[in-house]
Amino acid sequence: MTGAHFPAEPGPATAIAAPDTQRLAHAALAYIAEPADPVMTALSRSWTPAEVIALLRAGGVPGGPWPGLDRRLPRWLTRLREAPTEATLDSWHRAGIRLVIPSDPEWPTQLDSLGAARPWALWVRGHGDLRYACLRSVSVVGTRAATAYGNHVCADITVTLAERGWTVVSGGAYGIDACAHRSALAAGGSTVAVLACGADVTYPRGHEELFDRIVGRGVVVSEWPPGRLPTKRGFLTRNRVIAALSRGTVVVEAASRSGALNTARHARDQNRPLMAVPGPVTSSQSAGCHEIIRNWGAICVTSAADVVEVLAFADDEPMREGRHPLLPLDQLDLETSQVLSVVPGRTGRGPASIAAAAGVGLDTVMRCLGLLASAGFIERCPQGWRKRRESQ
Repeated sequence: MTGAHFPAEPGPATAIAAPDTQRLAHAALAYIAEPADPVMTALSRSWTPAEVIALLRAGGVPGGPWPGLDRRLPRWLTRLREAPTEATLDSWHRAGIRLVIPSDPEWPTQLDSLGAARPWALWVRGHGDLRYACLRSVSVVGTRAATAYGNHVCADITVTLAERGWTVVSGGAYGIDACAHRSALAAGGSTVAVLACGADVTYPRGHEELFDRIVGRGVVVSEWPPGRLPTKRGFLTRNRVIAALSRGTVVVEAASRSGALNTARHARDQNRPLMAVPGPVTSSQSAGCHEIIRNWGAICVTSAADVVEVLAFADDEPMREGRHPLLPLDQLDLETSQVLSVVPGRTGRGPASIAAAAGVGLDTVMRCLGLLASAGFIERCPQGWRKRRESQ
């Protein structure tokens, strides 16, 4: 096979794509192909997303052979006819779901470590900024069948991490995932839920209220377009994103065949710090944690202080609670800089007072405070928010 051919549509396949065309092309790729599909990944090494879509619409993919392309073409072409248009993207945006592509300011650049398996696009729902939230983030994962011990340790670690300004990333599932999200929210922190279905799909069904709360303080994110239902393979595929988004992964409780170990494997393969919480030697729900400590080199952690120390060591920074901001001041947008200028350096100030002093709305100030906390400029205190000493 020298190329795959199918009915042509007018237009040159190699035309230089306008920015809007590139944006629609990223959305189309994410719509027609499964995330990390090896055939589409191979094609994307040779052409930009806009060029791939143009080639498909123009009648063929030159060169090759491309093993597996013939099997995928019928499904891709069917989906391509229904790929999102500008009107579709606008409709989703009005419904609170925005498209984020690699050239956008909100794109988390650490996903580039996935190479050709990097998502073609992400659909994001929520008031937080994905990139800023993940600058200072930890993935916390574990079994769906969490024990009282697992929930207790998970809550203790994630509450403290959230209070120290760390964003908690997890998969939105029952068990440890849900405990991690809820604990971060209870501490007034930010959390990111990475789904294996459309960002507008509530799965599991029982987490509708939890996802609504996450949207209010963080983000729900997915590689799959709105409306797409989850699949068993999809859960394993999205785990690479959970690992890549954060600066390290903590497995709180996991059986020897737990899906959380798949996330752990991705963290290990991406050379990200991998940590695990030990459990009772008699508990099968901790067998996976013991296995990755013994065989994979995962670091044994028992508290948030242990987690922060591991991440500080991995970054070759002094092992201390305080950190310098992760972004220079000149990379902050105007509104965020305005909010930062009125945050006090000693006693704290509440969001409403900060909003009035900065001359912005409460929704805007909550967004800016989240960005500044994620980037390490400010921290919570009993009176509200104050500048971190290292950022002054």
